[in-house]
Amino acid sequence: MNLDFTDEELAFRRQVREWVAAKLPPDIRDKVRAAATLSRDDHQRWAQLLGQQGWLAAGWPRAFGGPGWSAVQKHLFEEECALAGAPRIIPFGPVMVAPVIMAFGTPEQQRRFLPAIASGEVWWSQGYSEPGAGSDLASLKTRAERRGGVYVVNGQKTWTTLAQYGDWIFCLVRTGTEGKPQAGISFLLIDMKSPGISVRPIVMLDGEPEINEVFFDDVEVPAENLIGEENKGWSYAKLLLAHERTNIADVNRAKRELERLKAIAKAEGVWDEPRLRDQIALLEVDIVALEMLVLRVLSAEKSGKQSLDIAGLLKIRGSEIQQRYAELMMIAGGPYTVALRREAAGAGWQSADAHLAPLTGSYLNLRKTTIYGGSNEVQRNIVAQTVLGA
Repeated sequence: MNLDFTDEELAFRRQVREWVAAKLPPDIRDKVRAAATLSRDDHQRWAQLLGQQGWLAAGWPRAFGGPGWSAVQKHLFEEECALAGAPRIIPFGPVMVAPVIMAFGTPEQQRRFLPAIASGEVWWSQGYSEPGAGSDLASLKTRAERRGGVYVVNGQKTWTTLAQYGDWIFCLVRTGTEGKPQAGISFLLIDMKSPGISVRPIVMLDGEPEINEVFFDDVEVPAENLIGEENKGWSYAKLLLAHERTNIADVNRAKRELERLKAIAKAEGVWDEPRLRDQIALLEVDIVALEMLVLRVLSAEKSGKQSLDIAGLLKIRGSEIQQRYAELMMIAGGPYTVALRREAAGAGWQSADAHLAPLTGSYLNLRKTTIYGGSNEVQRNIVAQTVLGA
Protein backbone atom coordinates (compact mmCIF):
# COMPACT_ATOMS: atom_id res chain seq x y z
CA MET A 1 0.00 0.00 0.00
CA ASN A 2 1.55 3.31 -1.13
CA LEU A 3 -0.05 6.34 0.54
CA ASP A 4 2.26 8.91 -1.07
CA PHE A 5 0.57 11.18 -3.60
CA THR A 6 2.12 11.41 -7.06
CA ASP A 7 3.38 14.67 -8.53
CA GLU A 8 0.31 14.74 -10.77
CA GLU A 9 -2.00 14.32 -7.77
CA LEU A 10 -0.23 17.09 -5.86
CA ALA A 11 -0.56 19.37 -8.89
CA PHE A 12 -4.26 18.51 -9.01
CA ARG A 13 -4.58 19.40 -5.31
CA ARG A 14 -3.03 22.83 -5.98
CA GLN A 15 -5.41 23.39 -8.89
CA VAL A 16 -8.44 22.64 -6.71
CA ARG A 17 -7.13 24.77 -3.83
CA GLU A 18 -6.60 27.78 -6.09
CA TRP A 19 -10.01 27.44 -7.74
CA VAL A 20 -11.88 27.08 -4.44
CA ALA A 21 -10.02 30.08 -2.97
CA ALA A 22 -11.07 32.18 -5.96
CA LYS A 23 -14.68 31.00 -6.29
CA LEU A 24 -16.01 30.19 -2.80
CA PRO A 25 -18.23 33.15 -1.74
CA PRO A 26 -16.77 34.70 1.44
CA ASP A 27 -20.17 34.95 3.15
CA ILE A 28 -20.75 31.20 2.71
CA ARG A 29 -17.19 30.41 3.87
CA ASP A 30 -17.64 32.50 7.01
CA LYS A 31 -20.95 30.79 7.84
CA VAL A 32 -19.41 27.34 7.49
CA ARG A 33 -16.40 28.19 9.65
CA ALA A 34 -18.68 29.63 12.33
CA ALA A 35 -21.08 26.66 12.13
CA ALA A 36 -23.90 29.05 11.23
CA THR A 37 -27.07 27.83 9.54
CA LEU A 38 -26.86 27.67 5.76
CA SER A 39 -29.88 28.61 3.68
CA ARG A 40 -31.13 26.84 0.57
CA ASP A 41 -29.64 29.70 -1.45
CA ASP A 42 -26.24 29.18 0.19
CA HIS A 43 -26.21 25.51 -0.73
CA GLN A 44 -27.51 26.13 -4.24
CA ARG A 45 -25.05 28.93 -5.01
CA TRP A 46 -22.11 26.72 -4.16
CA ALA A 47 -23.57 23.68 -5.94
CA GLN A 48 -24.13 25.69 -9.10
CA LEU A 49 -20.62 27.15 -9.01
CA LEU A 50 -19.29 23.60 -8.81
CA GLY A 51 -21.69 22.57 -11.54
CA GLN A 52 -20.44 25.27 -13.88
CA GLN A 53 -16.91 23.97 -13.36
CA GLY A 54 -18.09 20.37 -13.89
CA TRP A 55 -17.09 19.43 -10.35
CA LEU A 56 -20.43 18.89 -8.61
CA ALA A 57 -20.44 15.46 -10.23
CA ALA A 58 -16.98 14.79 -8.83
CA GLY A 59 -17.37 11.03 -8.62
CA TRP A 60 -18.99 10.54 -12.03
CA PRO A 61 -17.33 9.00 -15.08
CA ARG A 62 -16.89 11.13 -18.19
CA ALA A 63 -19.52 9.10 -20.03
CA PHE A 64 -22.21 10.61 -17.79
CA GLY A 65 -20.87 14.17 -17.70
CA GLY A 66 -18.47 13.88 -14.78
CA PRO A 67 -14.79 14.89 -14.72
CA GLY A 68 -13.65 11.27 -14.78
CA TRP A 69 -11.48 11.70 -11.70
CA SER A 70 -9.82 8.83 -9.92
CA ALA A 71 -10.90 7.99 -6.38
CA VAL A 72 -7.75 9.73 -5.09
CA GLN A 73 -8.53 12.92 -7.02
CA LYS A 74 -12.06 12.93 -5.65
CA HIS A 75 -10.67 12.56 -2.12
CA LEU A 76 -8.25 15.46 -2.63
CA PHE A 77 -11.04 17.61 -4.06
CA GLU A 78 -13.28 16.95 -1.05
CA GLU A 79 -10.42 17.61 1.38
CA GLU A 80 -9.53 20.96 -0.19
CA CYS A 81 -13.17 22.05 -0.22
CA ALA A 82 -13.62 21.13 3.44
CA LEU A 83 -10.43 22.83 4.61
CA ALA A 84 -11.34 25.99 2.68
CA GLY A 85 -14.68 26.26 4.46
CA ALA A 86 -16.95 25.13 1.62
CA PRO A 87 -20.34 23.60 2.47
CA ARG A 88 -20.77 19.88 2.13
CA ILE A 89 -22.31 18.90 -1.17
CA ILE A 90 -25.90 17.89 -0.48
CA PRO A 91 -25.46 14.22 -1.38
CA PHE A 92 -28.95 13.07 -2.33
CA GLY A 93 -28.63 14.01 -6.00
CA PRO A 94 -24.99 13.74 -7.12
CA VAL A 95 -23.76 11.15 -4.61
CA MET A 96 -26.79 8.90 -4.01
CA VAL A 97 -29.46 8.78 -6.71
CA ALA A 98 -27.18 9.61 -9.66
CA PRO A 99 -25.13 6.35 -9.37
CA VAL A 100 -28.40 4.39 -9.24
CA ILE A 101 -29.67 6.12 -12.40
CA MET A 102 -26.32 5.47 -14.10
CA ALA A 103 -26.31 1.80 -13.14
CA PHE A 104 -29.97 0.86 -13.55
CA GLY A 105 -31.76 3.70 -15.36
CA THR A 106 -32.69 3.68 -19.02
CA PRO A 107 -30.77 5.87 -21.49
CA GLU A 108 -33.78 8.19 -21.57
CA GLN A 109 -33.81 8.49 -17.76
CA GLN A 110 -30.10 9.20 -17.78
CA ARG A 111 -30.51 11.97 -20.37
CA ARG A 112 -33.50 13.39 -18.50
CA PHE A 113 -32.19 13.48 -14.93
CA LEU A 114 -28.40 13.47 -14.81
CA PRO A 115 -27.62 16.87 -16.43
CA ALA A 116 -29.83 18.76 -13.96
CA ILE A 117 -28.17 16.95 -11.05
CA ALA A 118 -24.66 17.70 -12.36
CA SER A 119 -25.47 21.40 -12.79
CA GLY A 120 -26.93 21.84 -9.31
CA GLU A 121 -30.23 22.95 -10.80
CA VAL A 122 -32.45 20.33 -9.14
CA TRP A 123 -32.56 19.56 -5.41
CA TRP A 124 -33.22 15.90 -4.61
CA SER A 125 -34.56 14.38 -1.40
CA GLN A 126 -34.41 10.81 -0.13
CA GLY A 127 -37.64 8.91 0.64
CA TYR A 128 -36.56 5.79 2.52
CA SER A 129 -37.44 5.71 6.25
CA GLU A 130 -41.00 5.42 7.47
CA PRO A 131 -42.67 5.19 10.89
CA GLY A 132 -41.88 1.61 11.87
CA ALA A 133 -39.40 1.16 9.01
CA GLY A 134 -36.11 2.81 9.87
CA SER A 135 -33.29 0.38 10.55
CA ASP A 136 -35.72 -2.33 9.42
CA LEU A 137 -36.25 -0.59 6.10
CA ALA A 138 -37.66 -3.72 4.42
CA SER A 139 -40.81 -3.25 6.53
CA LEU A 140 -41.80 -0.13 4.58
CA LYS A 141 -45.51 0.23 3.79
CA THR A 142 -45.77 3.14 1.34
CA ARG A 143 -47.72 1.56 -1.50
CA ALA A 144 -47.44 2.15 -5.25
CA GLU A 145 -50.24 0.59 -7.29
CA ARG A 146 -49.86 0.35 -11.06
CA ARG A 147 -52.88 1.76 -12.91
CA GLY A 148 -52.24 1.88 -16.61
CA GLY A 149 -49.42 4.30 -17.34
CA VAL A 150 -49.04 5.56 -13.76
CA TYR A 151 -48.27 4.38 -10.26
CA VAL A 152 -50.63 5.71 -7.59
CA VAL A 153 -48.62 6.23 -4.39
CA ASN A 154 -50.05 6.36 -0.87
CA GLY A 155 -48.14 6.42 2.39
CA GLN A 156 -45.68 8.36 4.48
CA LYS A 157 -41.93 8.90 4.68
CA THR A 158 -40.20 10.40 7.71
CA TRP A 159 -36.86 11.84 8.80
CA THR A 160 -36.58 13.21 5.25
CA THR A 161 -33.64 15.62 5.40
CA LEU A 162 -34.29 19.09 3.93
CA ALA A 163 -37.42 17.88 2.14
CA GLN A 164 -38.78 21.42 2.44
CA TYR A 165 -36.32 22.34 -0.32
CA GLY A 166 -36.83 19.29 -2.52
CA ASP A 167 -37.74 19.47 -6.20
CA TRP A 168 -37.69 15.68 -6.67
CA ILE A 169 -37.60 12.73 -4.30
CA PHE A 170 -36.41 9.17 -4.90
CA CYS A 171 -38.54 6.69 -2.99
CA LEU A 172 -38.65 3.06 -2.05
CA VAL A 173 -42.25 1.92 -2.41
CA ARG A 174 -44.03 -1.38 -2.02
CA THR A 175 -45.34 -2.84 -5.27
CA GLY A 176 -45.60 -6.49 -4.19
CA THR A 177 -46.47 -8.50 -1.10
CA GLU A 178 -45.37 -12.04 -1.98
CA GLY A 179 -42.20 -13.64 -0.69
CA LYS A 180 -39.63 -11.85 1.45
CA PRO A 181 -40.39 -8.19 2.25
CA GLN A 182 -37.37 -7.06 0.21
CA ALA A 183 -38.77 -8.76 -2.88
CA GLY A 184 -41.76 -6.44 -3.24
CA ILE A 185 -39.98 -3.07 -3.21
CA SER A 186 -39.52 -0.75 -6.19
CA PHE A 187 -37.50 2.43 -6.77
CA LEU A 188 -39.51 5.45 -7.99
CA LEU A 189 -38.51 9.02 -8.90
CA ILE A 190 -41.26 11.46 -7.89
CA ASP A 191 -41.73 15.13 -8.70
CA MET A 192 -42.42 16.83 -5.35
CA LYS A 193 -44.71 19.35 -7.04
CA SER A 194 -47.12 16.51 -7.83
CA PRO A 195 -50.67 16.93 -6.43
CA GLY A 196 -51.14 14.95 -3.23
CA ILE A 197 -47.67 15.48 -1.74
CA SER A 198 -47.43 17.40 1.52
CA VAL A 199 -44.37 18.11 3.66
CA ARG A 200 -44.56 18.68 7.41
CA PRO A 201 -41.44 19.82 9.32
CA ILE A 202 -40.06 18.03 12.38
CA VAL A 203 -38.31 20.48 14.69
CA MET A 204 -35.22 18.84 16.15
CA LEU A 205 -33.45 19.31 19.47
CA ASP A 206 -31.37 22.14 18.03
CA GLY A 207 -34.54 24.03 17.13
CA GLU A 208 -34.15 23.57 13.36
CA PRO A 209 -36.64 21.85 11.01
CA GLU A 210 -33.90 19.96 9.20
CA ILE A 211 -35.98 16.82 8.83
CA ASN A 212 -39.54 16.33 7.68
CA GLU A 213 -42.47 14.01 7.23
CA VAL A 214 -43.60 13.57 3.62
CA PHE A 215 -47.14 12.37 2.91
CA PHE A 216 -48.40 10.83 -0.35
CA ASP A 217 -52.13 10.91 -0.95
CA ASP A 218 -53.10 9.32 -4.29
CA VAL A 219 -50.00 10.77 -5.93
CA GLU A 220 -49.81 9.81 -9.61
CA VAL A 221 -46.30 9.01 -10.82
CA PRO A 222 -45.63 8.21 -14.49
CA ALA A 223 -44.57 4.58 -14.88
CA GLU A 224 -41.57 5.82 -16.87
CA ASN A 225 -40.17 7.10 -13.55
CA LEU A 226 -39.61 3.54 -12.32
CA ILE A 227 -35.90 2.75 -12.09
CA GLY A 228 -35.02 -0.70 -13.33
CA GLU A 229 -37.50 -3.51 -12.82
CA GLU A 230 -40.55 -3.55 -10.62
CA ASN A 231 -39.96 -5.32 -7.28
CA LYS A 232 -36.17 -5.11 -7.73
CA GLY A 233 -35.69 -1.82 -5.88
CA TRP A 234 -34.03 -3.37 -2.83
CA SER A 235 -30.99 -4.32 -4.90
CA TYR A 236 -30.70 -0.76 -6.20
CA ALA A 237 -31.16 0.66 -2.70
CA LYS A 238 -28.17 -1.31 -1.38
CA LEU A 239 -25.89 0.41 -3.89
CA LEU A 240 -27.19 3.79 -2.77
CA LEU A 241 -26.82 2.98 0.93
CA ALA A 242 -23.15 2.11 0.43
CA HIS A 243 -22.61 5.60 -1.02
CA GLU A 244 -24.57 7.15 1.86
CA ARG A 245 -22.60 5.37 4.58
CA THR A 246 -19.25 6.21 3.02
CA ASN A 247 -20.35 9.85 2.74
CA ILE A 248 -21.33 9.95 6.44
CA ALA A 249 -17.71 9.16 7.41
CA ASP A 250 -16.76 12.65 6.17
CA VAL A 251 -13.14 12.53 7.33
CA ASN A 252 -12.36 15.83 5.63
CA ARG A 253 -14.91 17.76 7.67
CA ALA A 254 -13.58 16.05 10.80
CA LYS A 255 -10.10 17.41 10.04
CA ARG A 256 -11.51 20.92 9.67
CA GLU A 257 -13.55 20.65 12.87
CA LEU A 258 -10.52 19.37 14.76
CA GLU A 259 -8.76 22.65 13.98
CA ARG A 260 -11.88 24.53 15.10
CA LEU A 261 -11.85 22.58 18.37
CA LYS A 262 -8.23 23.55 18.98
CA ALA A 263 -9.02 27.21 18.25
CA ILE A 264 -11.92 27.18 20.75
CA ALA A 265 -9.76 25.58 23.44
CA LYS A 266 -7.08 28.25 22.94
CA ALA A 267 -9.62 31.11 22.87
CA GLU A 268 -11.19 29.88 26.12
CA GLY A 269 -7.84 29.48 27.89
CA VAL A 270 -8.10 25.71 28.40
CA TRP A 271 -5.61 24.57 25.76
CA ASP A 272 -3.03 23.70 28.41
CA GLU A 273 -5.46 21.67 30.55
CA PRO A 274 -3.85 18.19 30.44
CA ARG A 275 -7.00 16.07 30.43
CA LEU A 276 -8.58 18.06 27.63
CA ARG A 277 -5.34 17.99 25.65
CA ASP A 278 -5.26 14.19 26.07
CA GLN A 279 -8.78 13.88 24.67
CA ILE A 280 -8.00 16.17 21.74
CA ALA A 281 -4.87 14.14 21.01
CA LEU A 282 -6.85 10.88 21.09
CA LEU A 283 -9.42 12.38 18.73
CA GLU A 284 -6.69 13.49 16.34
CA VAL A 285 -5.19 10.00 16.34
CA ASP A 286 -8.57 8.50 15.50
CA ILE A 287 -9.15 11.01 12.70
CA VAL A 288 -5.75 10.14 11.22
CA ALA A 289 -6.59 6.43 11.54
CA LEU A 290 -9.92 7.00 9.76
CA GLU A 291 -8.13 8.90 7.02
CA MET A 292 -5.62 6.05 6.66
CA LEU A 293 -8.53 3.63 6.30
CA VAL A 294 -10.05 5.79 3.56
CA LEU A 295 -6.67 6.09 1.81
CA ARG A 296 -6.17 2.34 2.09
CA VAL A 297 -9.41 1.80 0.19
CA LEU A 298 -8.37 4.38 -2.41
CA SER A 299 -4.95 2.78 -2.77
CA ALA A 300 -6.56 -0.61 -3.39
CA GLU A 301 -8.87 0.85 -6.03
CA LYS A 302 -5.97 2.70 -7.67
CA SER A 303 -3.98 -0.51 -8.05
CA GLY A 304 -6.96 -2.40 -9.41
CA LYS A 305 -7.48 -4.55 -6.34
CA GLN A 306 -10.87 -5.35 -4.89
CA SER A 307 -11.19 -3.42 -1.62
CA LEU A 308 -13.15 -4.77 1.32
CA ASP A 309 -16.80 -3.81 1.62
CA ILE A 310 -16.22 -1.51 4.57
CA ALA A 311 -18.81 1.23 4.00
CA GLY A 312 -20.45 0.27 7.31
CA LEU A 313 -17.12 0.48 9.15
CA LEU A 314 -16.42 3.94 7.73
CA LYS A 315 -19.88 5.02 8.82
CA ILE A 316 -19.40 3.72 12.37
CA ARG A 317 -16.06 5.40 12.95
CA GLY A 318 -16.91 8.61 11.14
CA SER A 319 -20.18 9.17 13.00
CA GLU A 320 -18.61 8.50 16.39
CA ILE A 321 -15.82 10.96 15.63
CA GLN A 322 -18.35 13.66 14.75
CA GLN A 323 -20.05 13.21 18.11
CA ARG A 324 -16.72 13.30 19.94
CA TYR A 325 -15.49 16.58 18.47
CA ALA A 326 -18.88 18.19 19.16
CA GLU A 327 -18.72 17.04 22.78
CA LEU A 328 -15.14 18.27 23.23
CA MET A 329 -16.11 21.67 21.84
CA MET A 330 -18.84 21.86 24.50
CA ILE A 331 -16.31 20.95 27.20
CA ALA A 332 -13.80 23.50 25.94
CA GLY A 333 -16.44 26.23 25.82
CA GLY A 334 -17.71 25.53 29.31
CA PRO A 335 -20.95 27.06 30.66
CA TYR A 336 -21.19 29.64 27.85
CA THR A 337 -22.14 26.86 25.44
CA VAL A 338 -25.15 25.68 27.44
CA ALA A 339 -27.71 28.21 26.29
CA LEU A 340 -29.21 27.28 22.89
CA ARG A 341 -29.61 30.53 20.97
CA ARG A 342 -31.19 29.93 17.58
CA GLU A 343 -30.55 33.49 16.46
CA ALA A 344 -26.84 32.83 16.93
CA ALA A 345 -26.94 30.25 14.16
CA GLY A 346 -27.76 32.93 11.59
CA ALA A 347 -25.57 35.61 10.08
CA GLY A 348 -24.88 38.83 11.92
CA TRP A 349 -24.63 37.59 15.52
CA GLN A 350 -22.22 39.85 17.35
CA SER A 351 -20.97 38.90 20.78
CA ALA A 352 -17.73 38.32 22.63
CA ASP A 353 -18.58 34.61 22.76
CA ALA A 354 -20.01 34.37 19.24
CA HIS A 355 -17.79 31.38 18.47
CA LEU A 356 -19.52 29.47 21.30
CA ALA A 357 -23.11 30.29 20.43
CA PRO A 358 -23.74 27.55 17.83
CA LEU A 359 -22.07 24.74 19.80
CA THR A 360 -25.12 23.41 21.65
CA GLY A 361 -27.10 23.23 18.42
CA SER A 362 -24.29 21.34 16.69
CA TYR A 363 -23.85 18.98 19.63
CA LEU A 364 -27.55 18.12 19.74
CA ASN A 365 -27.80 17.80 15.97
CA LEU A 366 -24.90 15.36 15.73
CA ARG A 367 -26.51 12.90 18.15
CA LYS A 368 -28.33 11.65 15.03
CA THR A 369 -25.21 10.48 13.19
CA THR A 370 -24.99 7.08 14.90
CA ILE A 371 -28.64 6.41 13.97
CA TYR A 372 -29.25 7.63 10.42
CA GLY A 373 -27.93 5.80 7.39
CA GLY A 374 -28.43 2.56 9.32
CA SER A 375 -27.81 2.60 13.07
CA ASN A 376 -24.30 1.76 14.23
CA GLU A 377 -25.55 -1.34 16.03
CA VAL A 378 -26.92 -2.68 12.74
CA GLN A 379 -23.72 -1.65 10.92
CA ARG A 380 -21.61 -3.64 13.38
CA ASN A 381 -23.61 -6.74 12.53
CA ILE A 382 -23.08 -6.09 8.81
CA VAL A 383 -19.34 -5.58 9.29
CA ALA A 384 -19.15 -8.81 11.31
CA GLN A 385 -20.82 -10.75 8.50
CA THR A 386 -19.28 -9.18 5.39
CA VAL A 387 -15.79 -8.21 6.55
CA LEU A 388 -14.98 -10.56 9.42
CA GLY A 389 -17.05 -13.49 8.18
CA ALA A 390 -18.59 -13.97 11.62
